[in-house]
Amino acid sequence: MNRRELAKYIDHTNLKAYATRDDIKRLCEEAKEYGFYAVCVNPARVRDAKEFLKDTDIKIASVVGFPLGATYTEVKVQEAIMAIKDGASEIDMVINIGALKDGDYDAVERDIKAVVDAAHSMDAIVKVIIETCYLTDEEKKIACEIAKKAGADFVKTSTGFGTAGAKVEDVKLMRSIVGEGMGVKAAGGIHTADEALAMIEAGANRIGASRSVEIVNTLKEEDS
Repeated sequence: MNRRELAKYIDHTNLKAYATRDDIKRLCEEAKEYGFYAVCVNPARVRDAKEFLKDTDIKIASVVGFPLGATYTEVKVQEAIMAIKDGASEIDMVINIGALKDGDYDAVERDIKAVVDAAHSMDAIVKVIIETCYLTDEEKKIACEIAKKAGADFVKTSTGFGTAGAKVEDVKLMRSIVGEGMGVKAAGGIHTADEALAMIEAGANRIGASRSVEIVNTLKEEDS
């Protein structure tokens, strides 16, 4: 795999609370330079990203219920709608982690499905962040099954704001549950090409990273 091919797996991300307009501009310029698949920004920065990515085919992803997932479903839905109206075509939503751990699986499914239905009605896709660092393997399986049943397009490992990020074994587990017809995004703590390629080998077909430039630049010259 060469650097350009690897870049096409990557959502180039800046979700820092203190990200400025100039930071988002830099993110978008790097996305254009390296050919990243998408940028991922907070909802209030979607309009900026749309402006900076004008006349490109780079996607804009935005986050919903981020990073805790512990807000009202109606708020998540409205947040998704507003982000899509502003220019996002991909929504990365955080599940209600506490409800999942309570065993209230119907509530988790309703939460996801409400966002999925709203996003799909506006031709946007949904990635469901299950935040693996807080879940047992059994809970990870259940979360993936619920996301698939609710019609989500991807399951995603992590927000990058939890106690740990993506792990190869979690990507393998998630892929085994959702099958080949659904996406798996590995995100959080991926810093090198070797780490990204290991996630892809495990079954990820999208990588979320804030150090995307470093990732593609660490790909060995003989591989690129």
